[in-house]
Amino acid sequence: MSSSFSRRRFVAGLGAIAGAQVLAADSLARSSDCQPLNLLSDFASLQKTTAPAPITFGYASITWGGNDLQAIKDVSELGFKGIQLRSNIVPEYASKPKALRDILTQNKIEMVALSSGGVQLTPGKETEEIEKHARHGAFVRDVGGRYLQVTDGFARRKSEPVADDYKRLGRLMSEIGKRTTDIGIPLGYHNHMNNLGETPEDVDRIMNEADSRYVKLELDIAHYFQGGGDPAKAARKYKDRLLFLHIKDVEGPLPGATGDPRFSYRFTELGRGKVDLPAFFAALKEIKFRGWAVVELDAVPDKARTPKEAGAISKKYLEEKLGMRI
Repeated sequence: MSSSFSRRRFVAGLGAIAGAQVLAADSLARSSDCQPLNLLSDFASLQKTTAPAPITFGYASITWGGNDLQAIKDVSELGFKGIQLRSNIVPEYASKPKALRDILTQNKIEMVALSSGGVQLTPGKETEEIEKHARHGAFVRDVGGRYLQVTDGFARRKSEPVADDYKRLGRLMSEIGKRTTDIGIPLGYHNHMNNLGETPEDVDRIMNEADSRYVKLELDIAHYFQGGGDPAKAARKYKDRLLFLHIKDVEGPLPGATGDPRFSYRFTELGRGKVDLPAFFAALKEIKFRGWAVVELDAVPDKARTPKEAGAISKKYLEEKLGMRI
């Protein structure tokens, strides 16, 4: 896509449907495995393809607890093509994004996304929230990354949401998404337990309130499952709005748990929990998903293992059980 072509003019000209295609094309055009697209003629050919959808796997740095340089090294050595970093890395590299880009290049890995944190719904702080996440989007661009991820800052266990909460979140994310899309960084909303987007119904309401041109879904399959949903059904439902994926597993209820079992869980390596991973990947093949799947493990469940060893377990499952290529 020509750099002289205005992204916003293109989105505005084609409307909501084509706007979704623009973001998909942007990701494809920037992939090292794809040639640049020739706008509508290439969109038409993509619609007709019957080939299985290629998936590129990355890994999330969250497991390393802030030791991001070690995470970059380990994820690269495991063979993953990309890494998702968190906003804790921004203060150190905000004034020198090239230094981080060079580190990634030296390790032959790319930055898939930045976890920008939760969009806070505090009244009177809207402009501050938009500016913060927009800055993070600019950081992703300067490092050479692809996507910006946001969750929401609603603490569900402390209060019950009302209809206006969904509307306000949708408006805020839409404005953030406009800002980041203008600089070439699509925005994805991450569904999450204990937040506003906990259940499938919550996710529906949030996505309906957000502008589909500027806010895509970064589907986390373990959070979606724990919230009472079927990740395979979600993939089919949001097939035209999926930006990238979080691939993770979850086990529960935990020993000795009392009360609602939905809130007694922990994330675990792939294949060691309750998520129907074969069914989910079958759904991705069915909808011809093309893009990034980031394997994520918030914390190693067995403290005798290192984050890298836990990552090797998930990689082995993907390759040996599901026949995936890392």
